[in-house]
Amino acid sequence: MRGEKIGPGLLIALLLSAALLSAPGARAQAPAQSPGAPTAARPAGSSPSVERVAFESRLIGAPLPYNVVLPAGYNSAESSGVRYPVLYLLHGLGGSAADWVSHRARLAEHAAAHSIIIVVPEGRDGWYTDAAGAGPDRRFESYFLEELMPDVERRFRTLASRGGRAVAGLSMGGYGALKFGLKHPERFALAASMSGALGVASWLPEHPLPEFVKPSVARVFGAADSPVRRANDIFRIVRDLPAERVAALPHIYLDCGTEDFLISNNRDFSALLLERKVPHEYRQLPGTHNWQYWDRQVREILELASQRLSQPARPAQAGARP
Repeated sequence: MRGEKIGPGLLIALLLSAALLSAPGARAQAPAQSPGAPTAARPAGSSPSVERVAFESRLIGAPLPYNVVLPAGYNSAESSGVRYPVLYLLHGLGGSAADWVSHRARLAEHAAAHSIIIVVPEGRDGWYTDAAGAGPDRRFESYFLEELMPDVERRFRTLASRGGRAVAGLSMGGYGALKFGLKHPERFALAASMSGALGVASWLPEHPLPEFVKPSVARVFGAADSPVRRANDIFRIVRDLPAERVAALPHIYLDCGTEDFLISNNRDFSALLLERKVPHEYRQLPGTHNWQYWDRQVREILELASQRLSQPARPAQAGARP
């Protein structure tokens, strides 16, 4: 893809990133498919289907329905018993689980080329974080990990392993996706961000933020010295990461539009990853903080997920759950 003209400093950074990605052992390989396990057949003329799942969260104390895009032919006889990798796709601030399956994006159309289950959860304005202060409606990280993911794996034929899971998102969801990947690397093979609000845990009221952002940041992350800020600051997590744990991280991808107000935030995070020798992909492309950009870039996420995740396969053992 064509990006903006870059200066010598950024060119050097990108070349260093490429060198890290190509270094022996630096670039994780997608888990190999079991020998003899057939991949999913896609019946001619079939297309992905979208389902809405009614779900009641005990941790949040409220209904949190989520949407699922099932691969073409998921319910066909040819695909009976086939298990699929899953991509959790997170919405942004002010959005909902309906965003990615609405007229704003062409997710089902883009998904037609991939054999992946896509789950779009409801995150409200909770920053995918267990927030500061008391209250039953503040545990959005715990909800995602302890309730949503197990529910998806009970209801749908997913590859319920690290190699079969990816998490991605836009803006608030981009922050959430990279945070989940960094804090819980044993669960995901890929963590990806589009236009991520990556520095949110350090944003204070005096920061030059859009007014609609400030209330949720204060409510979720609390005071400047709160433990919630420290535990969920992905810049701090990377700075404090022991060198021996770098290899255990999921593959990290991030991109941002060059006219986006978050571009400096994304450049700074990529620079930190380079400094800590964390292999990753970073792209900056013409665009701003809008759905035209995200609808375009989600195709890149789907392509990357198809490359990085395990391939669809039938259970290797007789008696595996249907």
